[in-house]
Amino acid sequence: MRRTYSPKTPVETKKKLLFFLFFLEIAVAALIGRVFYIQAFQSAFLQSEAYKQQTRDRLITPKRGSILDRNMISIATSETVASVSVIHSQIKNAEEAARVLSAKLDMDYNTVLNKVSKKVALERIKTKVEKTTADEIRSLNLPGVRVDEDIKRVYPYATLASQVIGFVGKDNQGIIGLESKYDSALKGESGKILTETDVVGRELPQGREYRMEPKPGDNLVTSLDVVLQQFAEQTIEKTIEVKSAKRGAIIILNPQNGEIYAMANKPDFDLNDPFTVSSPEVAAVWDTMSDQEKSDALNQMWRNFSLNDTYEPGSTFKIVTSAAGLEEKVVDVNSPFSCTGSLTVGGRQIKCWRYPRAHGGETFLQGVENSCNPVFMEVAARLGTETFYDYLEKYGLNEKTGIDLPGEAKGILYKPDKIGPVELATMSFGQSLAITPLQLLRAASATVNGGYMITPHIGTRLLDASGNLVQEIEYEKGRQVISQETSDKMKMILESVVYSGTGNKTYIPGYRVGGKTATSEKLPRRNGKYIASFLAFAPAENPTVMALVLIDEPQGIYYGGTVAGPVMKELMENTLPYLNIRPQYSDEEANLPEAVRIIVPDVRGLTLEDAKKTLAEAKLSEDVIGEGDHVSDQFPLPGEIVNLDTKILLYLTA
Repeated sequence: MRRTYSPKTPVETKKKLLFFLFFLEIAVAALIGRVFYIQAFQSAFLQSEAYKQQTRDRLITPKRGSILDRNMISIATSETVASVSVIHSQIKNAEEAARVLSAKLDMDYNTVLNKVSKKVALERIKTKVEKTTADEIRSLNLPGVRVDEDIKRVYPYATLASQVIGFVGKDNQGIIGLESKYDSALKGESGKILTETDVVGRELPQGREYRMEPKPGDNLVTSLDVVLQQFAEQTIEKTIEVKSAKRGAIIILNPQNGEIYAMANKPDFDLNDPFTVSSPEVAAVWDTMSDQEKSDALNQMWRNFSLNDTYEPGSTFKIVTSAAGLEEKVVDVNSPFSCTGSLTVGGRQIKCWRYPRAHGGETFLQGVENSCNPVFMEVAARLGTETFYDYLEKYGLNEKTGIDLPGEAKGILYKPDKIGPVELATMSFGQSLAITPLQLLRAASATVNGGYMITPHIGTRLLDASGNLVQEIEYEKGRQVISQETSDKMKMILESVVYSGTGNKTYIPGYRVGGKTATSEKLPRRNGKYIASFLAFAPAENPTVMALVLIDEPQGIYYGGTVAGPVMKELMENTLPYLNIRPQYSDEEANLPEAVRIIVPDVRGLTLEDAKKTLAEAKLSEDVIGEGDHVSDQFPLPGEIVNLDTKILLYLTA
């Protein structure tokens, strides 16, 4: 059968043409819409992506702000160093580049070769490279090797206040301490170096390089005082060595506003080498330890136990019980008591520290002077559980102090419904509860400053790189927990403790010092482990200095008054004159026979050798702080009356 061709009619052809034109219009409209969408809504994004493809950027590390003491002395600063990187697409000979860089940077060749061979846009070979080494590498003009600015954190005093200041990691981010707490202010903002490249990432021969300058971080001014911090560390370290103690701490602050002048924890570590353990015992077995054990050991070394750890404060806590009793008027200074050596509470015999001897009849004032446990158990019983617990909360022992350091702990207290007669009795003299040393200082500060809670703190203000004020760091005055009248009575009572009570080893001629001793038995009971401590403040009439000495597990004699008392005396004898708190001698003190008192000779401006000789002639010994050739012309102050066993602090200057 023959097929015949039948041509399409004009009508069919026209329909198909119209159909084609219709879809063509839709396609054109869609294309126009797409172009409009891209131009209106995606142009900025696509331009940015194109710019990224046509350029390569390298970050410039900003200079981290310094940390300064109250006298503007740098205790943490930054130095300009360099970082060495490679751009894989520009490397011509990976083996040669790895050979040169490994030699110059003192790195393993295979490690460097692996980095150089990575097919990534930019690979860091090493950071914190010293300038001389960086300049040598830069002068070689190795293809694909880039030497950029970097910042190295430096701690001029190495171990000084290590747990307080903290340190930074490889990325210059604060890890612990002030470095962590104020990281956002200290770190600054990174800059960039932008280089024009081709599609595969090679720099264009005539390409331009753009630089976006980094913004340096702000400087942090603190309340710390380098001289007082050095002396506190030297004092507690010497005490730990003499008493073969486990560890120790000294905190010095202003009880009126909470400014911390010194916070010394020993053992400590070198901030310039924070990942090397300081304990010889741990270092000896370091290579046998697991990664978790190493991490735990480092965290323990970095731990600031002045605020991270709690302990049973013992008799220093009697300050709180005394203040509560006076404020609630269940006791007064001359209220009578009788100590038989123990007190039976809830069917349990609770002993006075003097047991089997007794204090006998005594007033409340004498009971505090004697640190007599039965007196405080009776005061707590008169207060009752509910009122006693209210004062624990008023004094903030169930909350953090708010110090500007990370990782702060808070007190561990019984719940009110779990406090029976025995718990109430033991809590009255500082057992059956655990608080941090800083919580104790905060409570004691409120007791002697007129009754107001403070916020212990270290940061005081932020300055920009030019020294202009950025922010004054403010701390509000806290709630009033006791009246001015009660505070005045407590100052008098605690001064009496030092003048004629258990704290008499801290008596200093010319200074009115108040305080309280403590000997805390560690858990489990009767294990032979104690914490000896002493809390003191001066001048007693208007305290501007308060300090806590804490010695953990002293060997041999362990009583707070005997062990920590002399340490506190030495601390106060040097701290008070340094802070320009001049002695005011009573007639009795001024007329003491020369056999028991000495007038400090003037050694200001002398060389260390001559100063030592002059003091030796006056039958005085010395402690030396700082570096330099001569004794400071401001310290020590001549003309003071001191005891025969007093050590004079010599602060050296260049």
